[in-house]
Amino acid sequence: MRESKGNMFEWVTHTWSPIVGECSHKCSYCYMRKFPQKPIHLKENVLAENLGVKNVIFVCSGTDLFADDVPSLWIVRVLDACKKYNSNTYLFQTKNPKRYLDFKEMFPKNTYFGVTIETNEEFNLDKSPTRKSRADYIRKLNSPNVVLTIEPIMQFELEPFVRMIREIKPLWVNIGADSQGHNLPEPNREKIIELVARLKEFTEIKKKVNLERLK
Repeated sequence: MRESKGNMFEWVTHTWSPIVGECSHKCSYCYMRKFPQKPIHLKENVLAENLGVKNVIFVCSGTDLFADDVPSLWIVRVLDACKKYNSNTYLFQTKNPKRYLDFKEMFPKNTYFGVTIETNEEFNLDKSPTRKSRADYIRKLNSPNVVLTIEPIMQFELEPFVRMIREIKPLWVNIGADSQGHNLPEPNREKIIELVARLKEFTEIKKKVNLERLK
């Protein structure tokens, strides 16, 4: 387990990654692509680590724990390990919230269900589920502890995107920009300001430092 540093969620205190390796979503803009990636695998020594007390832990921050190629048994073992340290709060983040439903009753009691939806459009920059699919399944989870991440933010249609997010009913929305120079289709400053204003009508906004490049 590591203390959270760098361009991470400010409210997270630690990251813990018992499952590592190349994510099958293959997002062209993923920051992990700059590092050599081995096939996805479970690290038994990390799984056995002491997770401490009253920490806020981002689980598997370097890959998607709920990608379709991650064995269900591995996910169960990770969740069981988390529940041994039930004073902690856990953040899970995925682009495949459909699999949250498979394990809904197995999560620790203090869990935030994160979903990444960078836009309401499709730009063929990854192999992950569509944004519409992500929105549909995270709504089906019907949890009061859903948090949405728009990072890296990409060009979007304002009204459909706001409507999509409103229907998800997130506790808050994290908004960030591309930090690695991938030349993504990005919205301009005025459009981001308008999006933030509209979202503030029904949820809290947490803006990441890297968003300043676009603002």
